[in-house]
Amino acid sequence: MSTLSKPSPSRLFLLSTIALFVLALDVASKFYVQQTIPLMSESLPIYPYGGIPVFHNILGVSFSINHLVNTGAAWGFFASWKEYLLYFRVFIIGALLCYLVLVPLSKKTQFYLTLICAGAIGNIVDFFIYGHVIDLFHFSFGSYHYPVFNVADSAIFLGVVGILIYSTFTKKRKK
Repeated sequence: MSTLSKPSPSRLFLLSTIALFVLALDVASKFYVQQTIPLMSESLPIYPYGGIPVFHNILGVSFSINHLVNTGAAWGFFASWKEYLLYFRVFIIGALLCYLVLVPLSKKTQFYLTLICAGAIGNIVDFFIYGHVIDLFHFSFGSYHYPVFNVADSAIFLGVVGILIYSTFTKKRKK
């Protein structure tokens, strides 16, 4: 069973390094896409949809790197509320960072929260640089197109799923 503790200075350094790596990967991938790939449009319904093909129809799955903009939250929700969404994101990140630093947590939970914060910061950086979030990973499963996402979204997803799985198994072990 893992022990709960506030992160030590060396642990904070490690978590900060992880966050900076995720953030750098996110910013670099979005910059590359912004500079080299034209915006994806509905007029390009055939793989690779105006982007860079990675693989096509492997067991019905296709993957390409594309350039899509998102002015809202996940799936474009709240697109007309950009400023409020920005304030909300900044508030949530601040709250998560305070929680991460001030509350005793397991090392795994600290790691997962770091991923969530790094991803959220990456999407906020987009808002200031581009005025919107750049999405680039495009998966198609047969005729179904999964919503296009980015490195920051992946970090947030992995962090949330990690916390859910970890907390579920930790609760079962305590019983």
